[in-house]
Amino acid sequence: MLSLPQLDRAQTEAYITSHLSYAEGRVDIFTDKAIDEVYKYSAGAPRAINKVCSHSLLSAHQRAKRIIDDYMVKEVINKEMA
Repeated sequence: MLSLPQLDRAQTEAYITSHLSYAEGRVDIFTDKAIDEVYKYSAGAPRAINKVCSHSLLSAHQRAKRIIDDYMVKEVINKEMA
């Protein structure tokens, strides 16, 4: 079975940015502290990064927020990932 390596903090940010860029979205929507929280939650696992970012993007859209900060990521993790 093939497994993806865990990403470090810088790689996690690059991973998020590349996915946002590919989707032609704003690449600066996640604050640095938000990315810190994504990294802490995911431990650099791409599947967990995707999950928390997707839920955070949906939450931001529902609230008409243009920036995803660490508080929003923490709320998503606590309410939707637990």
